[in-house]
Amino acid sequence: MAISVEEARAMTEEQLQETITEMAFEIIANVGTARGMYIEAIQEAKAGHFDRAKELMAEGKETFVLGHHGHADLLEWQGQGLTWKTNIFLMHAEDQLMAADAFETIASEFVEVHQELQELKSRDGRG
Repeated sequence: MAISVEEARAMTEEQLQETITEMAFEIIANVGTARGMYIEAIQEAKAGHFDRAKELMAEGKETFVLGHHGHADLLEWQGQGLTWKTNIFLMHAEDQLMAADAFETIASEFVEVHQELQELKSRDGRG
């Protein structure tokens, strides 16, 4: 939902609040999907399916970026002086965005650790 600052300024307060809420739900949906892909990537790595884990990490990142676009738009709006009332959905969206971003880092590390563990087990004859 790419809306320019000019389009946002032309909205009534009610329309702006509704638009921000819609953007928040888009952010929540995208970053929530990304976080789910990161979790699935860890599970795939644990099962030894490293190619699939890496695919899920890449898909998760693409989906995360979709959520980040809406947030970047809102930051641009504020940077250009547009203001609005606090919106609990937007607060939740930002929280979920930050959590998914952190989880991507953690999941990436877990995938790598599972792969290294598998390699060590294979070398030791246990894998």
